[in-house]
Amino acid sequence: MRERLMPFRRGRFVDLVARQVALFERERAGLIRDAEAALHAYNAAERDEAETRYGDYLDLVDTGQDELVEIRESYATTLDPETADEYRDVFNRIVRKRLPRFGLELE
Repeated sequence: MRERLMPFRRGRFVDLVARQVALFERERAGLIRDAEAALHAYNAAERDEAETRYGDYLDLVDTGQDELVEIRESYATTLDPETADEYRDVFNRIVRKRLPRFGLELE
């Protein structure tokens, strides 16, 4: 019986997180586009310019990650510790799926 409840429990934050990530995608569309453009610039850069271009890309990714962590932690602090861990797991999984560039190192 307990195993049957786990998938439901694991999914209780899916809709909430999907809305949070969709809002981030709308409000920070420019940042997402800029990160994509910076990655393309890095990939197209000559060897002597590549390091600078990659640094530009990483700065944008770090900004996005910081904002996503702020969203995640703002909500997680309203929950008890066990529930907050569950929420963080769902948040991280969805961000990694929908925004892989920004979600790889969310912790």
